[in-house]
Formats: sequence, C-alpha cells, structure tokens
Amino acid sequence: MTAVPATSETPQLTGSRCRDCGNVAFPEAAGCQRCGSTDLVALALAARGTVWAHTVQRFAPKSPPYVPPAEGFTPFAVGYVELPDGVRVEAVLEATTIDDPAELTGATVTLVATEPVPRFATGPWLAAAGIDPEEGTR
Repeated sequence: MTAVPATSETPQLTGSRCRDCGNVAFPEAAGCQRCGSTDLVALALAARGTVWAHTVQRFAPKSPPYVPPAEGFTPFAVGYVELPDGVRVEAVLEATTIDDPAELTGATVTLVATEPVPRFATGPWLAAAGIDPEEGTR
C-alpha cells in the first residue's frame, strides 16, 4: 500500500470546458481539441470515477522523470479513470492488491492525490488507509 499524505483538504483536478462546443479536456487546455476555439473556461473535475482500463507497472520507469523511492521500486497499478465530466484521466491506481485485477476492473475510485500525478483509490484501499470514501479525507 502506498502512503498518501494526511490532509484535511480534498484533492481537486482542474480541466477546461470549451464555451463553443462543450468539449471537456484534462489537463486544462489553452485551445479546444475538438473545434479549435480558444474560448475555454476552467472546470473543477469530479473526484470520483470508474476505472476504464488498467495494467500493472512491474519495472521501474525511466529516470528521470521517475524518482525511485528510498526503499526501492515496488510494482504499481496504472490506468485510465473515466470521470462523469466526459474525460479519461491517466492515473496511478491504489488497490489493496495489484495481483487480483477484480478489485480494479470497472471499479469506482476516488481521487486521493494530484501531485506529482493523479492518484485514485478503490473503496477497499481507502478503508484500509482510514480514509472516508465519500469525502476522500482522513
């Protein structure tokens, strides 16, 4: 289980919505990917979503940008989380085990961190970490 810093603040991802065609993008964009408009507004994205696809990273990524932890590399789950806002966010996925894909396949997950990359967690992982699944805080 990966540690997530204790905080009373709920993490928040910010995307953008095109005022011309309604397309939503993450991360926040300067121009619309659908129609090319530059008339976009910042949008606070949902903190809960559904795992759309996932895999397990079983070898250390290239460094830099990856910085291996002091205790050494540990395999971790990564995937795409589909948010109700209409975007899929690439993220690290926290689960009680990465060796049983049943916990992640189609799971509802909650945003637990945004830095250095988005990190979402399953209900069982949140419960084991003492985090309220409804609020994403300890």
